[in-house]
Amino acid sequence: MSKSERALTQCPVGRTLERVGDGWTFLILRDAGHGLTRFDQFEKSLGVAPNILTKRLAALIENGLLEKRRYQERPPRFEYVLTDLGRDFGGVLAAMLAFGNRHFMPEGVAGQLVDRETGKAAEPILVDKVSGKPITAEAFAYAAGPAAGPEVLDRVAFIAARGSQ
Repeated sequence: MSKSERALTQCPVGRTLERVGDGWTFLILRDAGHGLTRFDQFEKSLGVAPNILTKRLAALIENGLLEKRRYQERPPRFEYVLTDLGRDFGGVLAAMLAFGNRHFMPEGVAGQLVDRETGKAAEPILVDKVSGKPITAEAFAYAAGPAAGPEVLDRVAFIAARGSQ
């Protein structure tokens, strides 16, 4: 699926990928969540080429995940700060961190979330805010929402038909 096709989709996953579906973008958001704000900090942390970093930062600003603020007049220098939308993405990164530690770190945990008060390692899970139940394929299913159009309704019907086979 091309970027222009994803932009037209009614799928929330597709629309999110359109805005943050690049590896460098995820890592910039990770570092911003850890308090990095300046171009040179991101460049050093990531080892990314300046032209790529410039493009990704511009896209994150355009998509409302980062805000660019001037912190020095002469020469003009800027910092990049998470917006509310960018901070909300932190839950996605926490889930990815936990998933990566569970499945892709045979040498052991290299990075983890810890409770600021106790210092104990956190075990991030995704739970339903209403019931408090962990989100699992056994407990929850994909369904059409109130604003679902034909694309989503067709997908839900297809999934339901596959499940009954």
